[in-house]
Amino acid sequence: MCLRKRRRRMVSRLSTRLLNVCIASLCKAHKLEKAELVIIDGIRLGVLPDVVTYNTLIDAYCRFVGIDAGYSILYRMGEAGITPDVISYNSLIAGAIRNCRITQSLDLFDEMIKKGITPDVWSYNTLMHGLFKLGKPDVANRVFRDIILGEHSPSAATFNIMMNGLCKNGYTKNAFMLFRNLQHHGFMPELVTYNILVNGLCKIGRLESARRILKEIGELGHIPNAITYTTVLKCFFSKRKFEEGLELLSEMKSKGYTFDGFAYCTVIGALIKIGKVKEATEYMVDMMRTGTELDIVSYNTLINMYCKDGKLEEAYKLLNEIEKKGLECDKYTHTIMIDGLCKAGNIEGAAQHLKYMNMMGFDSNLVAFNCLVDGLCKVGQIDGAMKVYKSMEVRDSFTYSTLVHNLCRDGRYRSAAKILLSCLRNGMKILKSAQRAVLLGLRYSGFPKEAKKLKSKIQITRILNH
Repeated sequence: MCLRKRRRRMVSRLSTRLLNVCIASLCKAHKLEKAELVIIDGIRLGVLPDVVTYNTLIDAYCRFVGIDAGYSILYRMGEAGITPDVISYNSLIAGAIRNCRITQSLDLFDEMIKKGITPDVWSYNTLMHGLFKLGKPDVANRVFRDIILGEHSPSAATFNIMMNGLCKNGYTKNAFMLFRNLQHHGFMPELVTYNILVNGLCKIGRLESARRILKEIGELGHIPNAITYTTVLKCFFSKRKFEEGLELLSEMKSKGYTFDGFAYCTVIGALIKIGKVKEATEYMVDMMRTGTELDIVSYNTLINMYCKDGKLEEAYKLLNEIEKKGLECDKYTHTIMIDGLCKAGNIEGAAQHLKYMNMMGFDSNLVAFNCLVDGLCKVGQIDGAMKVYKSMEVRDSFTYSTLVHNLCRDGRYRSAAKILLSCLRNGMKILKSAQRAVLLGLRYSGFPKEAKKLKSKIQITRILNH
């Protein structure tokens, strides 16, 4: 009899484990309704859900439905006689933070303690990460002090969250001091810690410090990955220190470090920006030769390179390659193509591509519209540009500036005045030179009264906007 009971218990435990595996798979696939049906079927068959089952549901509901839906699972646990544990509350706290509900995350933390559930280091880590994310570094620092002074031993993740949060909230120097202090007390940093610091130092322009960290990584036996050196490369290029950037690239290659598409495309993109298309092409050939796997960002960089060089046929070949690989073009891919077609004078092709882009459901295509407006203006089709302008739901300063400038060039100062006023009334800025061009154009083309009225309206609009 006793043996039978033991067997039943063992089968029940095994069945619940299988149930949990099934629920986890369905939740991961966003199939929450099916997961709920499986739980109902399991109960009918005598396979009862446990705390793991409900924790999986809490996490899934918090991620895919909302924090309130996740919290409602606690009531179901109570009805089933199952007590929530620290994992239940960690998922809820993370869900509240993802939804920027900082007060609720703190309330959940307090509720957990009141229910006699002891927070673990991940509870503190999650809370700390959220506080930094929501721009509350002082409160996050207090949570960090609670970990250090409390019973819990901080993990490497705790220190990484702290340093990353400090860097992202403008306290990179403090993060660096904490890092050195931890090293002094025997902390052995992982590569991810170094990457956080390198990124933080690069963002505040401390390139030499970032390079010293790179050297330190090698001396301690770590191998910098693509993220490490690509971060420094990007910083060199953004500071227009192209020679130093290319030197670093050469150094990394000589040391045999693995390159990914992102690293190559960072270099190619930087070279395109300074007009060194030939050198960019050489790096592209090198990338292709090494068989580097490309993602859509990499393809966009290469398409941009071909468009800048006027090689639209090559750009279209890459579009076909993207399709064959099963990747999906994003709005940047299409915008680059539209810009390339406009610059090549193929305005009709650009307009067709924009229509295709809209048909594919890309709602935020302001840059693409601006490219077409600019392209039409450059080939003297001002009326066509005006037609596109009127069809645009969203416009920015570039849209207005392009039209005002080109209408003035075409001697259509009254139309330019209307566009100028529309821009200023929408609270957007336009170049002073464009404003002067409209005023002078009206004055010298026989409309001095209109010029005076426009000047007065510009001044009133400025006052109202301030």
